[in-house]
Amino acid sequence: MLKTMRIAAAIAVASGLAVLAEAQAQPKASLTIGLTLEPPHLDPTAGAAAAIDEIVYANLFEGLTRIDENGAVQPQLAESWDVSDDGLVYTFTLKDGVVFHDGTGFDADDVVFSLDRARADDSVNAQKPLFAAIDAVDAVDARTVRITLSRPEGRLLFNLGWGDAVIVAPESAANNKVAPIGTGPYKFDRWVRGSQIRLVASGDDGPAIRKVTFRFVPDPSAQVAALKAGDIDAVSNLQAPEAVLALQADPNFEVAIGSTEGETILSMNNTRPPLNDIRVRQAIAHAIDRQAIIDGAMFGFGTPIGTHFAPHHPAYVDLLETYPRDLVRARALLADAGQSDLKLTLKLPPPIYARRGGEIVAAQLKEAGITVELIPVEWAQWLEQVFRGTDYDLTIVSHTEPLDIDIYARDSYYFNYDSPDFKALMTRLNNASDPAVRNRILADAQRMITGDAVNTYMFQLAKLGVWRKGLKGMWRNAPVQATDVTGVRWE
Repeated sequence: MLKTMRIAAAIAVASGLAVLAEAQAQPKASLTIGLTLEPPHLDPTAGAAAAIDEIVYANLFEGLTRIDENGAVQPQLAESWDVSDDGLVYTFTLKDGVVFHDGTGFDADDVVFSLDRARADDSVNAQKPLFAAIDAVDAVDARTVRITLSRPEGRLLFNLGWGDAVIVAPESAANNKVAPIGTGPYKFDRWVRGSQIRLVASGDDGPAIRKVTFRFVPDPSAQVAALKAGDIDAVSNLQAPEAVLALQADPNFEVAIGSTEGETILSMNNTRPPLNDIRVRQAIAHAIDRQAIIDGAMFGFGTPIGTHFAPHHPAYVDLLETYPRDLVRARALLADAGQSDLKLTLKLPPPIYARRGGEIVAAQLKEAGITVELIPVEWAQWLEQVFRGTDYDLTIVSHTEPLDIDIYARDSYYFNYDSPDFKALMTRLNNASDPAVRNRILADAQRMITGDAVNTYMFQLAKLGVWRKGLKGMWRNAPVQATDVTGVRWE
């Protein structure tokens, strides 16, 4: 009897060890990512906040196309497409067997609904101009969609890869802000306001990471502390550049310094006196020391820019010497404009590039004779007061949408630039499909907005990614606003 008990015990221990070994051999299937900002809601087709796409792009919602880490267009819900010789008709073949997270089927009618909704007269889509060239969207059959354009649009496939162009279902679209339903490999699980959002894999097959939690950590130092404590596994865009060197020296972490589409600019209200005077805007541009802002606010991480365009793009024009730091010239321009005691307000949203950068900008403008009142605002206030209400003098913001110079042609856009010549350039750009021609037009566009000193162009944001050793597949670059975890895994 005793012998039997010993044998049974040995078997139990061995079984337990085997189970433990098997568990240890299983790759980790959960991930916690720290994000700086909590989104206002989760519908990327109804809001301008980048924090929305940071969570849902590619993970939860999908479009006909998608933008990959290198900025290239890839098929997504559309498995292929054909373009007519005149460039006015795009015919998409849709993937078969796709379903929304609530079990409803995906077909061509959903594409028609989504794109018609995005471009409707009453659309609240923040990037409605993306769809301006679309004349009609038709379902040829369940798996075929035809998009007819009113004019050539060389960027249509790229535009359809934005978060603003994801496909939603008519049955659930109205509730996507709080209970999003998409077709992506992850589905919405829960939102603890002020704390975190959790997504889980939507099926048995799919991503290696089965559960991903996006935890909101707005304070830069708290992001670093959370990483070191093991509370989060990664920060896709670290807001504490001062900590990069220490993290690079820590064997527990990998640090990736990449590029973004984020042009960080000192935006100006071009219709509000005295900023409606180009001499005042030029004076402000001459007062700014870009490198000092990069060094002081971003600890050297960033690339100086002289126009609203990403330096890594082949069409970029180096216009840094259009307005070099020149306090004598700045004061002379102000005097010529009759401004001897100029006072302006500077509204600053939460990101460190704005809050830290704003203090440096104010000090630099003071040297030129301009007194600046700093007004910190939360994102909701910024969107309401600055972006929608244009109630501001100056603001600092990073425009992270890719290749978005066309915003300068939009009516009533928040910096209120109204140039028929620029609009004509954008019309030419929209009608051009040859890359060389498009690049020449883009170069002319850059020179025009810089020459008009619409805004003061400061620097291109760097992407500072930090994650634990063994985590693979995180994006090093950010061609779109996204924390795409669909290809992430633990090793």
